[in-house]
Amino acid sequence: MKKTILLAVLGLSGSLYGKSSPINGEPTQLRCEHLVNPIGIDVPNPRLMWMLRDDRQGAVQIAYQVFVGVDSMGVVNNQGEIWDTGKQSKADILVSYAGQKLVPLKRYFWKVTAWDKDGKPKSSAVASFETGMMGRNSWKGTWISDHHDIHHKEAPYFRKQFEVKKTIKSARAYIAVAGLYELSLNGERIGDHRLDPMYTRFDRRTLYVAHDVTAHLQSGSNAIGVVLGNGWYNHQPLAVWDFHNAPWRARPAFCLDLRIVYTDGTEETIVSERDWKTSSGPITSNNIYTGEHYDARLEHDGWDKPDFDDAKWRGVRYRSTPSNYIVSQQIAPIRLVKTYNAVSVKKFDEKTYVFDMGQNMAGVTRIKVKGPEGTVLKIKHGERLHENGRLDLSNIDVYYRGDKEKDPFQTDVVILSGNKEDEFTPKFNYKGFRYVEIISSNPIVLDESNLTAYFMHSDVDPTGQVRTSSKLVNDLWKVTNNAYLSNLMGYPTDCPQREKNGWTGDGHLAIETALYNFDGITVYEKWLADHRDEQQPNGVLPDIIPTGGWGYGTANGLDWTSTIAIIPWQVYMFYGDSRLLADCYENIKRYVDYVDRISPNGLTTFGRGDWVPVKSGSNLELTSSTYFYVDATILASAAKLFGREDDYRKYDALSKKIKQAINSKFLNTESGVYADGTQTELSVPLHWGIVPEDIKAKVAANLNKKVEETNFHLDVGVLGAKALLNALNNNGYGETAYKVAVQDTYPSWGWWVVNGATTLLENWDLEAKRDISDNHMMFGEIGGWFFKSIGGIMPDPDQPGFKNILLRPIFPVGLDQSEVTHRSPYGEIVSSWKRNKKTIVYDIQIPANSTAKFYPPENVEGSGEAIELVSGKHQLKLKLR
Repeated sequence: MKKTILLAVLGLSGSLYGKSSPINGEPTQLRCEHLVNPIGIDVPNPRLMWMLRDDRQGAVQIAYQVFVGVDSMGVVNNQGEIWDTGKQSKADILVSYAGQKLVPLKRYFWKVTAWDKDGKPKSSAVASFETGMMGRNSWKGTWISDHHDIHHKEAPYFRKQFEVKKTIKSARAYIAVAGLYELSLNGERIGDHRLDPMYTRFDRRTLYVAHDVTAHLQSGSNAIGVVLGNGWYNHQPLAVWDFHNAPWRARPAFCLDLRIVYTDGTEETIVSERDWKTSSGPITSNNIYTGEHYDARLEHDGWDKPDFDDAKWRGVRYRSTPSNYIVSQQIAPIRLVKTYNAVSVKKFDEKTYVFDMGQNMAGVTRIKVKGPEGTVLKIKHGERLHENGRLDLSNIDVYYRGDKEKDPFQTDVVILSGNKEDEFTPKFNYKGFRYVEIISSNPIVLDESNLTAYFMHSDVDPTGQVRTSSKLVNDLWKVTNNAYLSNLMGYPTDCPQREKNGWTGDGHLAIETALYNFDGITVYEKWLADHRDEQQPNGVLPDIIPTGGWGYGTANGLDWTSTIAIIPWQVYMFYGDSRLLADCYENIKRYVDYVDRISPNGLTTFGRGDWVPVKSGSNLELTSSTYFYVDATILASAAKLFGREDDYRKYDALSKKIKQAINSKFLNTESGVYADGTQTELSVPLHWGIVPEDIKAKVAANLNKKVEETNFHLDVGVLGAKALLNALNNNGYGETAYKVAVQDTYPSWGWWVVNGATTLLENWDLEAKRDISDNHMMFGEIGGWFFKSIGGIMPDPDQPGFKNILLRPIFPVGLDQSEVTHRSPYGEIVSSWKRNKKTIVYDIQIPANSTAKFYPPENVEGSGEAIELVSGKHQLKLKLR
């Protein structure tokens, strides 16, 4: 190491920013299938994982032992009668269960003993997981619905009363639904999930949800209630994506098993059968795409409680099973995560009010109001206002083809009862909005207390944070996360208002931002299962997933549907978990083989191209062929990982062939320019590894010059926005990349922020006439780039999951301080630095059982020599050139 780098390895106690209690090598954060103590596990070999809590310098796990049993005290006492791995001299923190065959509907307990760097064993607390149905044969209930067809508007309510005569030990409700549902017992809503079950290709995979309902049952009479919503299963409103013609479409239905285990060891299962009763209720219309209509005069008080008079309710009817594959939903659920009150309310007249919630979001509103019986409230949600201050839906209702009078877009319709304060929150819908306009049929008095907004999304745990001395950087990170969460509803969407579609391109362009900031693996495992459901036998994928049939057009190509390869690979990089990659391996192979058949020379125009560019268009064949190369490279790497040697040789050769074909056609080796030399055409080959090593410097210099010509502004669409900052930063032009990232004049990400955006937009141009959603994620690379640049935190492809961390931070001019953190599978990674004139004080935290390699940037004396770091806390004092 050169003397100009002063390295002080600090054996600090506690954290960098304050003291904490000593940590002594105990395994913690035990999870099964990436969930805490889950119930309803259907896979026969669930993954078990943990972290090592140890803040000592060089902390490492030298061995582990996993115990699994059905008796919790036995597991406490190191008895794993179901599975005992024995002492394994490995640092692994993720293992797949390989013990006795798991049986359905059984609770298992497990723990880990880990040996620390001194060879001392420490045991974790006991965790649990509970198996689910594990196939169709465990179900006892039948599929039931009401007697209406797909055109009926009113939501069906169902109830059943039953007796409990013994003391209950445990009770679980398993409910499979085609459509959406809310479940209640004895008048109490079960759980806090929203929009369950998640949207799938309903005729190929139906999800069920398991609930622990032990605390909701009582001795004597009990009542169970179910309300069904249409969701994507019975899409009644018309739009351009033809969901109303989906092959699965039918009236919503459900199947339920309420399994009760008594303290005497006996069991009883209350099931969905013909002895249930059904009726309509206050939900007179519900659409996932438009809104929900609610007539408070039609409420059934106590309908889901015992002794309710259901004499006027009808019997139910049997329905066929919607698919042959019914599987447990194991995913971070959608919840009402954050509450917003109006920052202002403007009254236009006695019947019209506009609320500004201060934040663009996906979600719902709750209204509490009292008014004359029969008063109709139209509660409209939108992102923009007209000049006169009224709500403007013109940027988001452009694809709606339904009846805008009877079923207005993004509008809930509530009819007041007149006899109480009515309260309404939609059950089976969400909107994208910042502003809410309420129009009443009668004069009404409203203020901030009447309306509450809820930011609603898949409730994934935050794992990343960016805090710097730049307000713009901090704001960009926040608005990117707001956009990402607004578009996470059990699958990543493009926008929460105009479409709600799972556009594949948006999904993979934002994947690194997603995984740096949130623990989203369960969402992506679910979405890639949707990919497998939708893939045609020839390998083709639609560009919206799930789909009712739309999206198998001529442009659903590689720059979009490379999700099938890119997302499983990135999940492997971030988690060190290869399960998703293995599950998708044959699908990636089928996809790559299809493109190979239609592109025998290695080049393809199969794709959409650089969508929504600022000004300059880019060559479709260049960008699509580059993604063909990316997919072939990932497939070759996966084949090598899984020991598929023949596949490895085949696809490694294919990737080299594609690379050669791209460079032969598009690269001018003398000038170092690809195609016409746009920002996208230069950055995409650089970012994705197309450029030959001996020409990289020339191509990067040309890209840098191209960006300088725009005064460090963007001239890209979505593909260039993914590649540009990375291509510059990874090829010696980090200062240029940072200048682009923090621009605040048009066109730039910052231009949106300084103009008041609280989420990312769909178009660089604020005055654009199309592609103008104000809550979009396709330009979302910026949020993840801060982790890779000013934080410099990157996974090591040779030791994925941050087993080894690559630290490549930049210290750009104009930024005085940065603290970037990411909670990896091994624990918290901290990359924090502060500028003091010509010195950078760089504080690093490496989690236990992990290592790191720091690469000083070129503006630091002694750059070029990597520094290896063990787990613990370190401080580097770096002298700037």
